Amino acid sequence: MTGSKQFGFGRLFRFSGVMLSAWLLSASAPVHAQASGNAGFDAYVQSLWPKAQAKGVSRATFDRVTAGLQYNARVVALDRDNLGAPSNPNAPIPAFAPYRIKHVDAARINGGRRVHDRLLPLLSRIEAHTGVPTSIMIAIFGHETAYGAVTGNFDLPEALATLAYEGRRRSLFEPEFLATLQMVEQGVPRSVLKGSWAGAFGYPQFLPSVYLQVAEDGDGDGIARIWSSEADAVESIGAYLRRAGWRPGQPWGIPVRVPDGLDRSRLANRLVPTRCPRVFERHSRWRSMAEWRAAGLQPLNGRWPDGEIQATLLEPDGPGKTAYLLTGNYRAILDYNCSNFYALSVGVLADEIDR
Repeated sequence: MTGSKQFGFGRLFRFSGVMLSAWLLSASAPVHAQASGNAGFDAYVQSLWPKAQAKGVSRATFDRVTAGLQYNARVVALDRDNLGAPSNPNAPIPAFAPYRIKHVDAARINGGRRVHDRLLPLLSRIEAHTGVPTSIMIAIFGHETAYGAVTGNFDLPEALATLAYEGRRRSLFEPEFLATLQMVEQGVPRSVLKGSWAGAFGYPQFLPSVYLQVAEDGDGDGIARIWSSEADAVESIGAYLRRAGWRPGQPWGIPVRVPDGLDRSRLANRLVPTRCPRVFERHSRWRSMAEWRAAGLQPLNGRWPDGEIQATLLEPDGPGKTAYLLTGNYRAILDYNCSNFYALSVGVLADEIDR
């Protein structure tokens, strides 16, 4: 099952595991549900039938998916706990090194190499038509669900209907609930709709709306079974990154050593991003690899990419520590999860898998 809708960078908002994105944290103001108890929840769910029908969902599918749904207080509690107190824009950003140690550990590296080697013929075929390196696809697979080991066990329709009914982010969760109905209408078994409390599911942890747009049938059985088929999962990850703007033949970035005398004030990025501002404000201005080389930076692997490739500088642990020159392909990883630590650790894990 595939989607044909084309879209660019930043259009695919999603969750990674149970972590809400920065976009979700800044979503519209709360609109608390007025009714209480399961009666109010049932009435809300039934009120969605006209919207579901308009999206091509049959009454039989609607009734089958919604039968027995219960308001899930645990889901609402997790949502509220995750939001927590408003973030302080002036709070110091923690160092990347501890995150890297935790997320690029021996288990993920060795597990990634085993999965990579086992799926190499398939991965090579996907790389040939998406341009996405085999190791990048496997690194995301490993980060999202530990290569399929941890995918979540919340009932997706129930969790999404609960979050939509609760009301604070109805504009996000109601369309995702409707997307689960569309998935079932298109042949996805009701029984496999399990995932995180926030609606992400399957090996790549896609939201239902992303599944409808991006998921690919990698093994040719007629349906994109991202919840049980490694082939479908990695094919879908490759498709996601391709649509997010991945450029074949370019690295995601390279680790570098920055000379002591680099004038960082001349490299400050004066653009004000509208999405994930705390992520992008840490990036320097764009410069070519040749310009960075002339400025005295040194690649830790001893190899420079093509001098015309544009890159930004990120020093996640501050001056004097390992820094990274990041290409446009790094932005494609950020589209998957808008976190510098996530995107860096995906890139670093991919490099380790390649060794």
